[in-house]
Amino acid sequence: MAKGYFLVKSEPDKYPWQKLVTDKKAVWDGVRSFEARNNLRAMKKGDLVLFYHSNIGKEIVGVASVSKEAYADPTATEGDWSVVELTPKKALATPVTLAQIKADKALAQIALIKRSRLSVVPITDTEFTHILGLAKTKL
Repeated sequence: MAKGYFLVKSEPDKYPWQKLVTDKKAVWDGVRSFEARNNLRAMKKGDLVLFYHSNIGKEIVGVASVSKEAYADPTATEGDWSVVELTPKKALATPVTLAQIKADKALAQIALIKRSRLSVVPITDTEFTHILGLAKTKL
């Protein structure tokens, strides 16, 4: 079965990559967009997830994996919201900036740019591999 690839955004002053590494896993909660929620629900155990620092830094800094598939968001007081659990896999050797991504023709269609307001987006295996190349990182 093919692996899925996603990108999640987090503000580094709220939940940075290093905190995920220290915590060893995180419940990815608080998503309140239907499209982003549906992307969470599409994640399968073992899928790979790029971790993007938004607002400050604006760069992809690490790779995580889905360790638990979608279930009801315990922080939701109303509505039908979901979470997944993520486990850190590897920090990128060289972070990949938003400016680099925007300048790279191979990434012209990446959802990080096309669906820029979403906090959880799917990406293609080609985009994932290309970003790892830019980051000089092997999994």
